[in-house]
Amino acid sequence: MSADRSLQILLDELGRLPGIGPKSAQRIAYYLLEADAEEARRLADAILMVKNEVHFCSRCFNYATGDECAICEDMSRDRDRICVVGEPRDVTAIERTGSYHGLYHVLGGVISPMDKIGPDQLHVRELLARLGAEDIEEVIIATNPNIEGETTASYLARTIKPLGITVTRLASGLPVGGDLEYADELTLGRAIEARRAL
Repeated sequence: MSADRSLQILLDELGRLPGIGPKSAQRIAYYLLEADAEEARRLADAILMVKNEVHFCSRCFNYATGDECAICEDMSRDRDRICVVGEPRDVTAIERTGSYHGLYHVLGGVISPMDKIGPDQLHVRELLARLGAEDIEEVIIATNPNIEGETTASYLARTIKPLGITVTRLASGLPVGGDLEYADELTLGRAIEARRAL
């Protein structure tokens, strides 16, 4: 295979990655060409290792290397509340805050009629099974504050409330350090609705 053909295959594969445009793909490809073979091998090995060892937790569908993820296995977590998120990366974002110490449930997406994704394509059935089997007092819905996330939150609330479990939604509003004049109407409206006493 020619050098041009090998480089083009690498550029094509890098270009498939999210957030990597043609220029970024080219920069990465040229970096890898100039790197020594050991560095390139470590990168290739790391990709293969994560693909072989990381899978979904059998309980919450977060990323795991064992049957259950580290959060589900951690008995010091608050086990009477579940935070429902769309994707495993959302678990990471919430964990970074250090503010939440309960369990999670990853839906594997959100309801999106345009993309033909309904509740049956998500891990909703498994969530309901957990709510029946575990002693859960509160479900915190932490889907993104967009149309699909709101649709998913509304569906989950309608489905879970009849079970006698408290359903809450993350507040949304103004970012810290933001200026009111630059906030869009939806964000500002939500900030007013989610106001709290001082």
